[in-house]
Amino acid sequence: MNNRFPARRGSARLPFLAVAAVMGTAAIGCGGGTDTLLEAVDPDIINPTDVQSADGAVALYNGALKRLRDASAAGSTNGNESTWLFGGLLADEWSTSSTFVQNDEGDERSIQTNNSTVTFAFRTLARVRTSANQAIPALKQYRPTETSRIAEMYMTRGFAELQMASDFCNGIPLSDASSTDIAYGKPLTVLEVFTIAAASLDTAINTATGTDAQSVSVRNAARVLKARAQLGLGQIAEAGATVGGASPVPLTASYDLTFAQGSGDNGLWSQAASQLRYTIGDSVEGNGRNLLVKNAIPFFSSRDPRVPSTYSIAANGKDTAKAQDGKTYVRTTTLWKQTTTVSLANGLDAQLILAEARLKAGDAAGMLSILNALRASPPKIGEVQPAALPPLADPGTTEGRVDLLFREKAFWTFSRGQRLGDLRRLVRNYGRTPANTFPIGEHYRGGNYGPDVNLPVPQDEQNNPNFNACLDRNA
Repeated sequence: MNNRFPARRGSARLPFLAVAAVMGTAAIGCGGGTDTLLEAVDPDIINPTDVQSADGAVALYNGALKRLRDASAAGSTNGNESTWLFGGLLADEWSTSSTFVQNDEGDERSIQTNNSTVTFAFRTLARVRTSANQAIPALKQYRPTETSRIAEMYMTRGFAELQMASDFCNGIPLSDASSTDIAYGKPLTVLEVFTIAAASLDTAINTATGTDAQSVSVRNAARVLKARAQLGLGQIAEAGATVGGASPVPLTASYDLTFAQGSGDNGLWSQAASQLRYTIGDSVEGNGRNLLVKNAIPFFSSRDPRVPSTYSIAANGKDTAKAQDGKTYVRTTTLWKQTTTVSLANGLDAQLILAEARLKAGDAAGMLSILNALRASPPKIGEVQPAALPPLADPGTTEGRVDLLFREKAFWTFSRGQRLGDLRRLVRNYGRTPANTFPIGEHYRGGNYGPDVNLPVPQDEQNNPNFNACLDRNA
């Protein structure tokens, strides 16, 4: 611990316990008063009054944005990560290659409520909501003309609510610790949380009315995120209208998360390519590639240019490298590097939403037109500029078209936190079953895949007097 009491010339520095004793004596000797020269300020504690200013409002705003990044694509050195990664593990984007039992549970679709990674991810999203709820009134009071920042905080809150509803079970409590007294939330269904998210994002859209670059960026991102919440509610036509209409979200639009070595790595790189805890998912698993994983997209073996991936080679230049667990062959992608910018919401997402709205309306040709335009002139994804892809043919059936759309979306949005929610939507809104949607069969760690189709609200939430457990674990 650093001693913050300066030593005077010609005097000895008092040890910490002695200083504490002197402070206690001074308080008693002065009849209960305290000598301000002996007061120590803890720099780690920020009291509510410390941020009641224009500068404090900006500090709260910046803190909320930091937590937004942490809740999506930020890296971690302590074995914890966001639901962007862990949700992709429960789906089919990633396979576990770590020594962490938490990851094994996720990949095996059998997650315990005391899973520390899930606990961390839920807490991180809850903190995003709290931080945004602290920043919004401060900005309104001290910087009321900065509407783009106010809108960005509503967007930030809406993102957290959207991601919770996309990834967690029915029974999500939306508690709020932004004021002195904690407002404990009651268990809500995912549809209720999607509705709340859509309202937050609608406020962001209606607040970001300016024509400056930040207002336009926030407004477009909020429109995309609101449309995703509408998809979660099964409001597919409405989602298309949100991102389309007379002023559609442009393909070039992108709300980006940035990274730097001094302030946090891109977690999609650090967990997979650096720490070797995640490996690219495939439809055939095991080092001997002898275990068929039904329903899983072959992200690795398809050789699709949107998810370029390869086996990593050991230092000797000839052997296939082993992952963190010392057993699993490493399959990595060049999509992400240590500081690669990641898009939270963008025009590509908007085009995919429009394609789904066209399909829902019975316009198969319109859906194919959007998908083939993207394939003919692919937008850049992370570090990769995909080569042009051949056009898709109409499968000729409704089921085949749904399969085609969700497969295309899976490659375009790989690792960006949408795959688990989309698999759940296939069950909720398209009449599929978990058995023909989620990975099933023998797992390469032993045993078979379990029944989980979402993440459980963690056991720690039982400290909330309104919460006991998930209402159910249905999609």
